[in-house]
Amino acid sequence: MYMLLRALSVNSEPALWQRAGLWTQPRTPVIHCVRTHRTNTWWDEHLTEDNASFLKKIITDEYQQLTTDKLNPLKDEPWPRHEWEEGSRRVGLVAVKLGMMPVWTKSGERHVVTMLQRPEGYLEIFQNAGVPPKQKLTTFCVSDNAIIKPGTPLYAAHFRPGQYVDVTAKTIGKGFQGVMKRWGFKGQPASHGQTKTHRRPGALGPGGDPAKVFKGKKMPGRMGNIYDTVHGLKIWRVNTKYNVLYVNGSVPGHRNCLVKVRDTVLPTRFEKNKSPPFPTFFADGDEELPEDLYDEDMFQFGEPMPE
Repeated sequence: MYMLLRALSVNSEPALWQRAGLWTQPRTPVIHCVRTHRTNTWWDEHLTEDNASFLKKIITDEYQQLTTDKLNPLKDEPWPRHEWEEGSRRVGLVAVKLGMMPVWTKSGERHVVTMLQRPEGYLEIFQNAGVPPKQKLTTFCVSDNAIIKPGTPLYAAHFRPGQYVDVTAKTIGKGFQGVMKRWGFKGQPASHGQTKTHRRPGALGPGGDPAKVFKGKKMPGRMGNIYDTVHGLKIWRVNTKYNVLYVNGSVPGHRNCLVKVRDTVLPTRFEKNKSPPFPTFFADGDEELPEDLYDEDMFQFGEPMPE
């Protein structure tokens, strides 16, 4: 919201400016504006604290009516559960990237893993605030036998250690970068006749025929801030208490960003993803899981050191 302070036109009194010796030629009006710290909207002018609390109560009551038990889809009959078969595609998870840490195998190899947390639902927080819930909307391609009922909670136990997943997220934006940083070019010599071309790409295309730059040529430009997918990452550990996945290697995105985790599409990893929790892990089932699930090759602290 901008507040108009002054509009001064030089064309209004030219004689006054001529006597002062400042008149040169007609000019356009000059408008001075300043940004205010508060939006002076008409719906906030006469809204008292009592009125604000009253409106908040109305929104809360209306939202609670929309989330009654009679409208809850989980109160209906449960959908049938099918068995996993070759070619089945399960739903994925939306997780939060926490950070990275090292792990060791029983043979002494060191691996760096990324921690991805499946966050808990915050419907109660939004309900108490009296506003509709905000959420990240995404889609997953699933097979007909892997469709789950709307509203079914998803946990980190949806995946098990030893499985391979694909992670999709938006990469960190690096801004406008050159070819050496953006595409990994080697660059040109640092001396011996080179002048201001040390980090430049060099020739862009052939001359004569076709005498043009082909589409897709690697050139300087904006780097990052696009969605990227890393395929075939192994899950080393699953924490069922805090819903944390320990995925091998690095994944796109900055810390606390949202990522998509799903079963890998690499054909060489299908053997490792056989018979997963299908269509997902149900907490009300007969299977009770420990707090931490480890891969069989991962070294657990507290065990004797391997010889």
